Amino acid sequence: MIYEHEIPKGARLYFGNSAKLKRDIEAKASEIFYKHGYEEIITPLFSYHQHFSIEDRKELIRVSDEQNRDITLRADSTVDVVRIITKRLGRSTSHKKWFYIQPVFRYPTSEFYQIGAELLGSSKSEEVLKIALEILKELNIEPLLQISNIKIAKILHKEHNIPLEVLKSVNIEYLLECGSEWIKRLIYLKKPSQIDDLIGEVPQNIEDELVKIKELSDSINYDNLIIAPLYYAKMRYYEDLFFRFIDKNMTLCMGGEYRADKLAAAGFALYTDNLIEILEDKGC
Repeated sequence: MIYEHEIPKGARLYFGNSAKLKRDIEAKASEIFYKHGYEEIITPLFSYHQHFSIEDRKELIRVSDEQNRDITLRADSTVDVVRIITKRLGRSTSHKKWFYIQPVFRYPTSEFYQIGAELLGSSKSEEVLKIALEILKELNIEPLLQISNIKIAKILHKEHNIPLEVLKSVNIEYLLECGSEWIKRLIYLKKPSQIDDLIGEVPQNIEDELVKIKELSDSINYDNLIIAPLYYAKMRYYEDLFFRFIDKNMTLCMGGEYRADKLAAAGFALYTDNLIEILEDKGC
């Protein structure tokens, strides 16, 4: 029996203080985006192309359009933002900096509010990372920042026969048993300064990607930082430098460099619901 007051598992309800916090977070983020020259876009709730974003298609909530073609509820904003700007609005705007504030939906009934930004035509992860840091600083939150490079995982998969599932699940036991000595050393890298010790000790293509991690880490003034060279993001479009902010086992923000429709870009998404929980725990 379903009572009249029940809401589906995974659905969101905001009232009182949580609704106020949500509005405050969105207002502060919007102000920072506008200051840096970003404009807002709100994409349709329904999409034809979400399978380009989500690794596990079972997470998509499917419906049909008037011609019985498959469409889904928006499960990710990034690819839709890029496609709409470049394919639909390309003639009416040349603007490259966009932000959005909207929910995404996953099967069966989960909804997640996000605040995101996309920098089109440029893979400057440093720029978008600094904006994410500015928003978190404005919220008085200092979570752990993890910086990775998805190319390293792809190189290990293609050239050294490490299954992607091993990297996705962070199967350290497998890597220790079958990996080379330099792969084992990658497992224990935590600080950007430790990368210097591996110069000349790893294959050149791995070294090049490690240097990118160090350069991005050194470009920001942030102490609560670790690196994770073997991390593999489950979003299909990330392919280079990647970062995420973590607090109390919750992901507060995720972003990095990617390509969509052969267009180089960089962006991130803040997870509003997790930010609200952190702020409520702090008594805000």
